[in-house]
This record gives sequence, structure tokens and C-alpha cells, in this order.
Amino acid sequence: MSDSLNLLKELISLDSVTPDDKGCQQLLVDQLKPLGFKAEAMPFAEVENIWLRKGSDAPLFCFAGHTDVVPVGSLSHWDSDPFIPSVRNGMLYGRGTADMKGGIAAFTVATIRFIKQYPDHKGSIAFLITSDEEGPAVNGTVKVIETLEARNEKIDWCLVGEPSSTSNVGDTVKNGRRGSLGCQLTIIGKQGHVAYPHLANNPIHLATVMLAELTAMQWDQGNDFFPPTTFQISNFNSGTGASNVIPATAEIVFNFRFSTEITVNQLKQKVEDLLRQHQLEYEIEWNLSGLPFLTAEGNLVAAAVKAIQKVTGIKTELSTSGGTSDGRFIAPTGAQVLELGPVNATIHQVNECVSIDDINTLEEIYFQMLVELLG
Repeated sequence: MSDSLNLLKELISLDSVTPDDKGCQQLLVDQLKPLGFKAEAMPFAEVENIWLRKGSDAPLFCFAGHTDVVPVGSLSHWDSDPFIPSVRNGMLYGRGTADMKGGIAAFTVATIRFIKQYPDHKGSIAFLITSDEEGPAVNGTVKVIETLEARNEKIDWCLVGEPSSTSNVGDTVKNGRRGSLGCQLTIIGKQGHVAYPHLANNPIHLATVMLAELTAMQWDQGNDFFPPTTFQISNFNSGTGASNVIPATAEIVFNFRFSTEITVNQLKQKVEDLLRQHQLEYEIEWNLSGLPFLTAEGNLVAAAVKAIQKVTGIKTELSTSGGTSDGRFIAPTGAQVLELGPVNATIHQVNECVSIDDINTLEEIYFQMLVELLG
């Protein structure tokens, strides 16, 4: 077992279901403080965050990640205890192996190796680690970034160790993410008896006509870096449970994953214009989870592409697909942000796992990136 695998096994053994850290961050502090890192705890509400930094000079290279994991579900569905690391056929099983304790273990050991081999390296290295990424994400990375911004502590390059790879480590890196805009919409009708519809106003009928137009809309064409904006309904709730009652309201939850070709205000305006066109009575609540961001070119992308090619021989693909990540809180500060981590095939699933070889490969990629940028 390599140092990365040993550290990963220790992290997996800590049942840090969001928003609990369960000692994961202290484990990293113990690894990094002897090398000159200063540890600054930044707790907010029930969330633990740690900011570790070595050096004060620019440029500042930051590894970012989260120690919290999603719930495991029914233990009976797992082939082994999700918090007891199990190695089978070259794979390490356990909750968080891929998302994202694997990335954390690999970049921690890569950093230790780098500092020992390059004690007089350029710039500074930092770690931004939270226990609030899988949950609401309101007291984690976003609050740490607010603190750093308030004291003008700027990150130049940030590598988030999220599981970005598709089939092989390094085949895909995320150099941006789409924005996410959610909505809770209530269409208000009038309750009544189904036999007397003229005395009622069915909100389901009202909603479905309007929603048919929404689902058929083309919001934009996307661009060279982002696919077209998408609209998806995730929940539709209405009815009293009785078969002979027209309900009073219909509640719809939907989400936009949007590109840089359209703004939040434009999306809201189009939806609310349509509601007014249909003369609907409604209540609406918007929730912006994150704006789209893009690191198209620059030293960070170049270093990742070069390191992946050197270590694996793969010509990596730059992608902005997938969900949101904490990179959305870091990119607005002006930092170049990139996500590079393990294969994502089993994230959030029963029997989550990662290849042992992949973790070692990932460690070497991170190491080569540090050499390229700070060596």
C-alpha cells in the first residue's frame, strides 16, 4: 500500500456523513503541520472548515476539497461496511473513496512529496477543506472564501479534487461548471368537486399547459465551452388524495443548468413572463446555487494537461458538464479553478469504490502539477 492509499483508508474509516467531519481535517493537519503549514480552523455553525497554508509569497496554489460524504443508505445493500475500507480485486471500497477522500489523500501525499523534494519552492501552497459540500453548502467553502477575501488573501490557482474522470484517471478535467438556478412554483387554483368544474379552477390543468411551453423552450445555443441551457422538472405535487376533489394548488419544482450565454435575470424574466401571459395566479421562490464559471486557458490548465500527458499518456478533455462543485465559490475571486480527481462511476452509489492504481496515478499527476507550477 502506498502512502496515499494508507491515508485514504484512514479517512474512509471516519464516518463523516455531512456535515460531520469526524476528525478527518485533524488527520490532514497532523500530516501537514510538520512541513510548515499553519492551520486555521474556520468553523461556521455546525460545519468544520480548515485553512492550511505554507508560505506567504505569491502565487498561491490551493488544493480544495470536502471531507463530508453522503449517507450510505441501507447497510444491507453494501457488500462490506462502508466505513471499514475493503480491498477486493484491486479496488478499494468505502463511502467517500471517490467523492472525494481519494482526491484529498492523493493531493496531501503529493504535497508532502513535493515539499520534501523542493523545500525552496516558489510561491505558497494551501488547503481549503470543508465538511459542508454534500449538504446545503452555506457554511463551508463559501464562508471561508468570504473570510479570505475580507483580508485580501488571494488564491491564484485552485485545484478541486472532485471525481472528474470518466473511464480513466485524467481523461476528463472540469475547467468550469454550468450555473444552477432552482425554482419552487405554486400555481393557485380553486378547490371544488370534480362533477362541478365550473365552480372550481383546476391548478393542474393550468400548470400543465404552461409547463408544456416551458419544456419546449430553447433557452440558448450554448457555446464552445458550454452545452445549451437545460430545463428539468424534478417534482410536481398536487391533489388531496381523493378522486373526486379538484385541488386548490399545484406545486412544481424545477431547475435550470445554464451556460454563460444567458443570465439569471433573463431566465427568471422568461418564466415569469410566461406565467403572466397565461394569466396565472402564482407564488414563486428562486434559489441560485451557483453561477457558471470557466477557466479556459492559463497556467493551471496547461500544467494539468502536461502532467496528465506525462503520467498517463492521455490527452485530456476539458469539460463543463455535470453538477455543481465548490469551485463556484472560488472562481469569482479571480482564481483559475480546475477539477481533477478519480473516476466518478460509483460516486453516491452503494459499494462506492476507487482503483488502487488510480489513486497512485492521481498522486503522481498532482505532484507533477506542483513541479510545473512551483518547482
